[in-house]
Amino acid sequence: MSDLTDPVELTAKLIKCPSVTPAEGGAIQLLESVLTTAGFDCTAINRGGVSNLFARWGAKGHTKTIAFNGHTDVVPVGDIADWSSDPFGAEIRDGWMYGRGATDMKSGVAAFVAAAIDVVSETPPDGAVIVTITGDEEGDAIDGTIAILDWMAAAGEKMSVCLVGEPTCPENMGDMMKIGRRGSMTAYFTATGVQGHSAYPHRARNPLPAMARLMDRLARHELDTGTEHFDASTLAVTTIDTGNPANNVIPASCKATVNIRFNDEHSSESLTGWLTQEAAKVADETEIDLDFTTSVSGESFLTPPGEFSDLVARAVQRETNRVPEMSTSGGTSDARFIKDHCPVVEFGLVGKTMHQVDERVEVAQIHALKSVYRQILDDYFAS
Repeated sequence: MSDLTDPVELTAKLIKCPSVTPAEGGAIQLLESVLTTAGFDCTAINRGGVSNLFARWGAKGHTKTIAFNGHTDVVPVGDIADWSSDPFGAEIRDGWMYGRGATDMKSGVAAFVAAAIDVVSETPPDGAVIVTITGDEEGDAIDGTIAILDWMAAAGEKMSVCLVGEPTCPENMGDMMKIGRRGSMTAYFTATGVQGHSAYPHRARNPLPAMARLMDRLARHELDTGTEHFDASTLAVTTIDTGNPANNVIPASCKATVNIRFNDEHSSESLTGWLTQEAAKVADETEIDLDFTTSVSGESFLTPPGEFSDLVARAVQRETNRVPEMSTSGGTSDARFIKDHCPVVEFGLVGKTMHQVDERVEVAQIHALKSVYRQILDDYFAS
């Protein structure tokens, strides 16, 4: 098995597993083997064709249990010809390791696993360490961390606090951690009129002006100006489609999509109510039927600054000489599911190259991240 506590070696082994979501690619099996060898009790949690892993060192139900959450699934590589090396080769050049998942987030998983093995083998704590790894973070996220949490509830497994290892730093190692995330929802609109000849518009009911009017009203509306811990909410019109190839036909219908990233001043329910009102107004004004459906990726949430976030911030500062900003920016993460179980914060690498061609991680950062995670574990059990 070689050195279980070398995070660079483990990162390379994980990158070499072609775990493009939802394929397991051998990554979950590798981690199960590593953690079992280190004395963790491991359980494979498979649901909906997705492989997940729960591993615990220490007593079940201990009142002092720190958990880590991460994922080994990765996004597709795109055109492999655009890569300067094998996306699953884990090649190291000029101090950087290249490969899909190098940043998001196989290095984070490797760094925590290596730090946890160090802690439980060198200074076994009075408490428990849990590692939860999903293969469904980059996909639909239905049978990943949610499946793990469902299994934990049925099995009586509990976490006191949880650290999610997503990349959180925008520029330099240690400059940001996450204490919450904005909510995310998408609305899919359909405007329905009456098809007709463009030379006789009075005989048709054109849905396009109605849809354009509605999209303009939504896009120009200021949802809020931000809250104490969140930036202002945003709404983006992402597409307007008719599928009409003819220039002399007024189409019968038109579709459009908007995506909303919202702070803790809103909920998906309150925003759905607002969208319903706006669509009704435009429908009345234009005599065009306007309907929509929504898909909610997650509600906004906040872990208020407190004992655990302060502990993480101190560990980051001690190891990186930077005071991390406690932020709620960025997209969604699986922390949105864990926040209903226990306090959760996120800290990980600089995320500049995640999902890009030639995704890569600085080798020195992998070691630095392990040091941060080791400090968090030591401080947690010493507190």
